[in-house]
Amino acid sequence: MATYIYAITAADHPLRLDGLTGVGETPSGLRVVQSERHAAVVSDAPAGLRAKRRDLVAHQSVLERLMADGAALPMRFGLVGPDDDEVRAALVQEQETYAQRLAELDGRLEYNLKVARDEDSLLREILTGSDEARRLRDRTRDNPDAHGEKVALGELVSREIEARNAAAAERIGGLLAPAAQRASDAGPTKAHFLNVSYLVPRDEAAAFSQAVHETAEKYGDDYTFSLNGPLPPYSFV
Repeated sequence: MATYIYAITAADHPLRLDGLTGVGETPSGLRVVQSERHAAVVSDAPAGLRAKRRDLVAHQSVLERLMADGAALPMRFGLVGPDDDEVRAALVQEQETYAQRLAELDGRLEYNLKVARDEDSLLREILTGSDEARRLRDRTRDNPDAHGEKVALGELVSREIEARNAAAAERIGGLLAPAAQRASDAGPTKAHFLNVSYLVPRDEAAAFSQAVHETAEKYGDDYTFSLNGPLPPYSFV
């Protein structure tokens, strides 16, 4: 039977799995596949597994329990191996890589920060700072048939938005980088010009959250800072 994989830990991890259940409509019990140096927390892989809330919560609960007791490499939801023997073989084959990753993540947490800016505020800034944007705006407002100017205005605004958002993302990232050990930039989303994850030592988490709060206050109400965490360090595995 296929094996569903939740996480990989060092062999000496406490692996307290009591009270937890695996994924699936009728979840099988959790078990440990062990090599000399590492352990994988697994269960039987249910057929037709989908990302339902019940199963996502079950997966996350296993990761949170493991992370509370030591370093763990979290596997993304839905990772399945052929069987326990293949999982054990992978633990042996990749043992040096797993040891390095576990050392990097030991005592550390992931926080994800997304930042958005109010669109009206950004457009006002562009029009205030660009004579050409104001000229094109006035031209298209006074002449509805000025299609060429409309296209030119749209292209200019698009370039300015991209450039200003990129500059703001670089500045904010630079302010927060000293408060974290590593950063992983996932690239902008449709709604956010900044989408970055930070790897933070557990005992410095409060200081990192404070740094984000102070940066948000510095940028003011036109910016929305959304900090999520602590999270399993998916971005750094």
